[in-house]
Amino acid sequence: MHIHILGICGTFMGGVAALAREAGHTVTGCDAGVYPPMSDQLRALGIDLIEGFGAEQMALQPDMFVIGNVVSRARLPDGTPKFPLMEAILDAGARYTSGPQWMSEHILQGRHVLAVAGTHGKTTTTSMLSWVLEYAGLKPGFLVGGVPLNFRVSARLGGAHAGNGEAGGAAARSAPCPPPASPAPPLPAQSAPPPHQPLFVIEADEYDTAFFDKRSKFVHYRPRTAVLNNLEFDHADIFDTLGDIERQFHHLVRTVPAQGRVVWNGLEESLARVLHQGCWSEQRSFGAAVSDFSAEGEPHDFAVLQAGREVARVRWALGGVHNQLNALAAIAAAEHVGVSPALAAEALGQFQNVKRRMEVRGSVAGITVYDDFAHHPTAIRTTVDGLRRQVGAARILAIFEPRSNTMKLGTMKSQLPWSLEQADLAFCHSGGLGWDATEALAPMGARAQVAGDIATLLDQVMAVAQPGDQLLCMSNGGFGGVHQRLLDALKAKFSS
Repeated sequence: MHIHILGICGTFMGGVAALAREAGHTVTGCDAGVYPPMSDQLRALGIDLIEGFGAEQMALQPDMFVIGNVVSRARLPDGTPKFPLMEAILDAGARYTSGPQWMSEHILQGRHVLAVAGTHGKTTTTSMLSWVLEYAGLKPGFLVGGVPLNFRVSARLGGAHAGNGEAGGAAARSAPCPPPASPAPPLPAQSAPPPHQPLFVIEADEYDTAFFDKRSKFVHYRPRTAVLNNLEFDHADIFDTLGDIERQFHHLVRTVPAQGRVVWNGLEESLARVLHQGCWSEQRSFGAAVSDFSAEGEPHDFAVLQAGREVARVRWALGGVHNQLNALAAIAAAEHVGVSPALAAEALGQFQNVKRRMEVRGSVAGITVYDDFAHHPTAIRTTVDGLRRQVGAARILAIFEPRSNTMKLGTMKSQLPWSLEQADLAFCHSGGLGWDATEALAPMGARAQVAGDIATLLDQVMAVAQPGDQLLCMSNGGFGGVHQRLLDALKAKFSS
């Protein structure tokens, strides 16, 4: 089958492309304004990318157009379609479907799906769970909304396609990607029993599926193991209230079979409300002292308690309470397919995290530059808190842009000072916002500065940066290449 993917450089659709290519399909795609890491991965896989959404792409005559949720029926100010290719598809009566629907029909059938949902931590927890299952010898397939460093690709089929326990599987072997920073450890002698079905771990997003299917993506996945990591208000562009999102989460819960398992964060009242609407599956909670799985100790070195009894210990390079909770969720989900908590904890000790999750981009004159995907106020707060626990009294300069649809609407602007409490200084890129970032950050006083363009933002940061500072860049987009531009400016300043 030849599929042509509209919006192919989104993290999810890029993963769909990689899976389709590995499964033997011909894959082409189009997008606009692409940036790494997904564009690099697609080129490494030999997938042809077309810039823009021009109607001339109908000449490709694919068997199926797969439509990403970036595509809409929107019109430009002059009345012409923003996505002329979509209009041509509709006019021609050509076959089209959504990414989640294509996944459901062509990849997930006949597999034990482990779906990881939540407002925060989906990508990291999906990566943790995939690595735990890989370490246990179960060769899972996966689709992650990022690039896990243990695998170096965002998606693979797994199962019979995964190779002999080599991290990365067929997709990684076919792509000219660099090897992991350190070699994957040999699989331990103790391994989990083989599952009845091949395993597939998928990041389960609550955002809508496509312009023609307004259900959340995750209702298509039909998991046997569902992780509900947390639940806060987000996506103000498509949801009016937290209750609207809770309803979508309950749609997911309804699809889990009686022999399945729902793993949920016992600290979240919103998730308790979701399950109170009805749950027909086995439940395992995590996080709270009375949960089935809880932690005792600091986030970088903690005991895992099951029903109050220590069953494992996690020692790893990650910090932050949010990652401690992510680990508990992965451990509880892995246990459902036969991986003991002790083996899961051993695997997490070798976990290398995900690109753009507290990724160190470089260091100059004792100044470290980080790249992180945080954009929701709670995610910003937990990210800054995690770095604070790591660096102690060192100065943290938080450099961020409110780029998500929710943040652009200004729905959560009042929470920004709270999210940045533990940062010493904050620098906000306000380009493209329809609200006054200076006013929103006014409670921070002189600790916050705002810039309408990246060049001014760089000047603001460079005027105060000093050896020992931690420069934490946070955005869910490319951020104008600010990370490398900071490193170049630091080299110029401190080498003279």
